[in-house]
Amino acid sequence: MSNIEWVLNMLAEASTTEISKKQQPQSLDENKSVAQKGGNAAKQARLEIEKQTGESVVSRQNSLAFITSKKTSG
Repeated sequence: MSNIEWVLNMLAEASTTEISKKQQPQSLDENKSVAQKGGNAAKQARLEIEKQTGESVVSRQNSLAFITSKKTSG
């Protein structure tokens, strides 16, 4: 997991939280819709970054390896 992947994951979570606060979903279907909207915000950001850089944001490194490398290097 790269820094950008990590940030996009946080963006998806934060976006979903903010949308949920505004829409106050009650049912499972409403919660699914909110989660999809939050994820879409991160997706749009990812696509724009990939368009601007010409490279894929997605890496083969998993999040555990990312966290471990940050703890040992910082």
